[in-house]
Amino acid sequence: MPRSETEHRRWSYLIAGLLLIVLWQAISVLLNSIALPTPLTVFYAFIAGLKDDLLSHLLVSAARVGYGIVLALSLAVPLGLISYKKGADKIITPFIYLLYPIPHIVLLPLIILLFGIGDLSKVILIAIIVFFQILVTTRDAARNISTNYIYSLLSLGATDKDVYKHVVFPACLPKILTALRISIGTAIAVLFFVESFATRKGLGYLIMDSWSRMDYPDLYAAIVSMALLGFCLYVVLELVERKVCAWVYV
Repeated sequence: MPRSETEHRRWSYLIAGLLLIVLWQAISVLLNSIALPTPLTVFYAFIAGLKDDLLSHLLVSAARVGYGIVLALSLAVPLGLISYKKGADKIITPFIYLLYPIPHIVLLPLIILLFGIGDLSKVILIAIIVFFQILVTTRDAARNISTNYIYSLLSLGATDKDVYKHVVFPACLPKILTALRISIGTAIAVLFFVESFATRKGLGYLIMDSWSRMDYPDLYAAIVSMALLGFCLYVVLELVERKVCAWVYV
């Protein structure tokens, strides 16, 4: 990425952040409620939390989201890519139509029964929900690949492995990363849900614990931490996308 463009994006993030803080401050002053502390109060609570145990909760949540997304990605992408073959797509499509509309969040009690109340059940639920988002997008991208590209490569003696490597995967990669970007927001939302009970670690637990104690500065500090986690994942994904899909930004 050119230096001027990088600086422009940094300034745009900074300006957007400052505008949100100004809006937050204005609403806080207008409402004059202990339920909405000022940004400065939350900032002090955030710094104090980092010195206490906020950072450990943040790292636990980041690990759960990271493992869940990686697990979903490793399963959904291969299944989605083989859908460029009509025979494979006919097998995969019915399962997607039957399983995708199910609100997978309701599977949490069953997952806890099967895998316990530890980190594994939380990671699996995040992976299940994110899995279908990535699978559907990857499948649609693979199905829309022009057969002319595939036949051209096959006419040169290419194998199925070559087709995947040089046509199918590069053609689907931008869509996969788009699905991953959408999935990050979903994963963060599911993270809050799975950490709101049956655990004593994670930002979701910290939010609910602060809420029950009516410690609003700590509550907002935890919410800000969760927002920062999502923002950092977005930035990392954008850097990866600019590296592996450079042709999209030409």
